[in-house]
Amino acid sequence: MKLIAWDFDGVLNKGHQGGFDAWQAEFEADLGVSAGLFTDFVFSDGKFNAVLNGERDLLDLLTDYTATHAVPHAPEAVLDYWLTKDAVVDPQVLGWLTACPIQGVIATNNEQRRADYMWDVMGFKAHMAKIFASGPLGVKKPDGRFFAAIEEWSGLPPADILLIDDAEKNIHAASARGWQTFHFTDETRHNLPTVLGVSP
Repeated sequence: MKLIAWDFDGVLNKGHQGGFDAWQAEFEADLGVSAGLFTDFVFSDGKFNAVLNGERDLLDLLTDYTATHAVPHAPEAVLDYWLTKDAVVDPQVLGWLTACPIQGVIATNNEQRRADYMWDVMGFKAHMAKIFASGPLGVKKPDGRFFAAIEEWSGLPPADILLIDDAEKNIHAASARGWQTFHFTDETRHNLPTVLGVSP
């Protein structure tokens, strides 16, 4: 194993698990607008999928949302709130990452603005060689082209790369290409230090 591709949400970050249900109540209390209307507007009709694929800017989508629902906040303020509330790094996993001597990259289905936030504001540029995000790449996991981009950048054969991901479909896709994989779940996380060769 010469390179580790770390998924972000559900592995390195635990703020975004199963949508936004975990903080919908805070969204409404903090911003004074309906969390349900927000999720219905942003995640319906394939709008957010276009954002994740890099076909639409997230701020453009939030501009439409604030105008449609007469939200008393600028789109930039809603975006800042979203990025901040969704940033909940798993300290235990981060500790394993920093202790691991093997080079790592982030491999995430996220658009450009959140990718930049992870890299610069959350500080993952101090721990990783590069971030591969679906928005800038124009393709999401589990599409093989996503994994091919990492292979091309690294110059490594698939067998030398490990994917750590919480999504089973991504694990299957990477495995089919010949990658090593670790399916990260609540039940398997305790095994990750052994795979990485670090202390639990």
